[in-house]
Amino acid sequence: MGYLFLLGSRLYCQSCDQPSQVLAFTFTFTYHAIQRQLYSKSHISKESCQFLTLGVTCLNVGCIPFKSLLNNCYYYHMTDGKDFASRGFEMSEVHLNLEKMIEQKSTVVKALTGGIAHLFKQNKNILITTGSEVTPLPGITIDEDTIVSSTGNWVQFGKDLVTAVEFLGHVGGVKIDMEISKNFQSILQKQGFKFKLNTKVTGATKKSDGKNDVSIEGASGGKTEVITCDVVLVCIDRRPFTKNLGLEEFGIELKPGGRIPVNTRFQTKIPNIYAIGDVVACPMLAHKVEDEGIICVEGVAGGAVHIDYNCVPSVIYMHPEVAWVGKSEEQLKEEGIEYKVGKFPFAANSRAKTNADTDSLAKTPGEKSMDRVLGTHILGSGAGEMINEATLALEVCHAHPTLSEAFREANLAASFGKSINF
Repeated sequence: MGYLFLLGSRLYCQSCDQPSQVLAFTFTFTYHAIQRQLYSKSHISKESCQFLTLGVTCLNVGCIPFKSLLNNCYYYHMTDGKDFASRGFEMSEVHLNLEKMIEQKSTVVKALTGGIAHLFKQNKNILITTGSEVTPLPGITIDEDTIVSSTGNWVQFGKDLVTAVEFLGHVGGVKIDMEISKNFQSILQKQGFKFKLNTKVTGATKKSDGKNDVSIEGASGGKTEVITCDVVLVCIDRRPFTKNLGLEEFGIELKPGGRIPVNTRFQTKIPNIYAIGDVVACPMLAHKVEDEGIICVEGVAGGAVHIDYNCVPSVIYMHPEVAWVGKSEEQLKEEGIEYKVGKFPFAANSRAKTNADTDSLAKTPGEKSMDRVLGTHILGSGAGEMINEATLALEVCHAHPTLSEAFREANLAASFGKSINF
């Protein structure tokens, strides 16, 4: 079995070749900067860049290479497991050429970073953001060998057992709908995942045999335990990449955690210095950064500035996918909003039945008095694509990377005469 799992703001891995046990922690994903033709003069400082190629985290070590590996690992899972056999495909033996898989991923990354370079040549007026970097976990030294980060080599993980250690009491992150989370966890457990919820990691020690002893205890303290594993994936969070930018020379003081304070027009305390993306508040998501980039430079050019972060979708990339936008039931209850809920199981959907992929659910809470959509939550294959239809009921931000973005880009070209990425 070969899988790479991303759980909302969380990454879990299970892959390919040698039997091993993998211990995974949770992390917040990140992405890249945005270009637009309106900004008058921009400067790119090589000293501030994390990478030797354009595209920052998303294209180099984030969502793009990850989705390539995820997709290929799913193909491997289907051929190596029972899925293909149940559909009438009989194969005597399946071999994984890991070097070829990595080569295919690298080809994709090279092509897309090259595309960014092409956009730089086409558009002189560009707004960029410096993105984010992996947050270290106290007590653990990342060596990118057997204790790795999201930047490291994820696909060398074994296939026997994955144990996910989660500080929260549920899987999927802080804003996932609890009904969806419970169903999601149940599916993952059927796939072989083990979960230790309400648990924190206090340290990791590499043993002489190359394995790792990871110390854990309850989130609120209590009994300690040691888990021995082959590979540890440390993915607790990401932090803004704001070091060595020279902000202090302009009197700009960073917020706790390294974020740059900005107003609603993305201006810092210096009127002609703007910041967007992972270095400012709200979720570290590529599509959020893209919308901020467009809105910011349109504001510089005199246009209106508006973004509703409630309408920015979130996607857990794996199989099945989880995606949501807007409010969860728990948020609506907490805010005292009267609502009603519509649900539909994929088991009653003819396409899901023909695909033999029915372990899924779509759920939409709506305002009780006005029938206004307040959110949508989907668990199932293609949820990351379907959620973009729900965002149109709220706003227009599309999840990245998804095929549905092509529809958004075509409409931008029709409305404004040019798409963003072509």
